[in-house]
Amino acid sequence: MIIPPSLLPLDLCLLLSSSEEFDEALRTAKNKLVVVEYAASHSYHCIKIYPCMVELSRTCNDVDFLLVTGDESEKGREICKREKIEKVPHFSFYKSMEKIHEEKGITQDKLTGHVLYYGDNHSAVLRLHCRENARLSTVIKLSRQMSDTVVFARMNGDEIDSCMQFLKDMDVVEVHTLLFIRDGKICGRYVGSGKGKLIGEILRYQGVRVTYESTIQIL
Repeated sequence: MIIPPSLLPLDLCLLLSSSEEFDEALRTAKNKLVVVEYAASHSYHCIKIYPCMVELSRTCNDVDFLLVTGDESEKGREICKREKIEKVPHFSFYKSMEKIHEEKGITQDKLTGHVLYYGDNHSAVLRLHCRENARLSTVIKLSRQMSDTVVFARMNGDEIDSCMQFLKDMDVVEVHTLLFIRDGKICGRYVGSGKGKLIGEILRYQGVRVTYESTIQIL
């Protein structure tokens, strides 16, 4: 039996029933991140991803989570129509009442990555005209841990032409590629997203000898 999202435990997710409640929730949040899930009671994918949003609402105290079910009331349909939602699940991300990102058909890992990125007001990751994916969570965690010694930045090459040209100039042909830059010059690169290997590469380019076994050992 499929249980509609509105009948699942809401925890800290606010179920919206009108456009007025929607607008008031965005105003009240001010500069906090607001994540809105547009769902439908008949959608298997909405049911599948909703528990992830509930879990995030328990752990991310600096983020507001809202739920709009577009097929359970006329007012819910009005919100979806106003926001031009055509397919569900659809997630929109807002700050200061401005939509900063939206995505449909999102995975749980990707949703978590977006929340970590857009919801972190103190992230040490510089945004270089980019949209994010779930692998960014590793980079964000490292940016917090290594903020005294390393500056992290991220660029998405398919967002604007200048970003794509920059990546071509840097001979970046694979994703997820990390470039290591010191004194304005590229001193190395790493392709992958494994946290342990990435830490080892960062340490190596900082002059620390490392060896890779089952875990990284600093010699």
